[in-house]
Amino acid sequence: MSYSFSGRIRYSEMDENRSLSLYSLINYFQDCSNFHAEVSGVGLDWTEANHRAWMLASWQIFVDEYPTMGDLVEVSTWAYGFRGFIGYRNYEMKNAAGRSIARANSEWVFMDTEKNSPTKVPKSQAEAYGIEESRKLTDDFGKRKIHIPENGKQMEPFRIQEYHLDTNHHVNNGQYIRFAEAYLPRGMKIGKLRAEYKKQVLLGDLLYPTVAETENGFVVVLAREGEDPCFIGELTERTE
Repeated sequence: MSYSFSGRIRYSEMDENRSLSLYSLINYFQDCSNFHAEVSGVGLDWTEANHRAWMLASWQIFVDEYPTMGDLVEVSTWAYGFRGFIGYRNYEMKNAAGRSIARANSEWVFMDTEKNSPTKVPKSQAEAYGIEESRKLTDDFGKRKIHIPENGKQMEPFRIQEYHLDTNHHVNNGQYIRFAEAYLPRGMKIGKLRAEYKKQVLLGDLLYPTVAETENGFVVVLAREGEDPCFIGELTERTE
């Protein structure tokens, strides 16, 4: 089954150009899947009691239009498949006229939080969420793996603070996008985002950013010193 909720764009969700920020859009999508989990009986209380969690591995987001303050929107999500320890989920935001203005594809890893390792998705999860295979979005979201250009520029490292964390006690998915956006030209509007979440980042970790310019945007890599990337984000500028 799918899950939807309606909302109205708030002042606190806007950027300086009076439109919904990319970070806030991501929060709408994340909130929608969290609501889906709660109404399906496998929300925060269930995952905590059973030492399980869904960790985002990657997503690809298309934004056709950013709504502005006061606009009415409907946000929907649905799972379209489970395989091994992976779950596949789509998201969509529609405007008041029912037109799709943003869509996302995502892959999630089902984790045993006691062992801190992936574990097979049980049948009960698929039964709780339902599988909407016929509703799988047909957009060309591109490959999950992101190519890292060789012309990246090393930026000043920064340390993870308490306000970056969520209930899983690691950096929230949306915060990585905020980190990446800090290296973009001011006012740049993102039309497509691809993101890979490689490793959990915890309180006090020091991250070293590398930023590379591409033909239509930027690739931002975040890593601990001397380690493989924790996060890779490709942000492509929106064309009118």
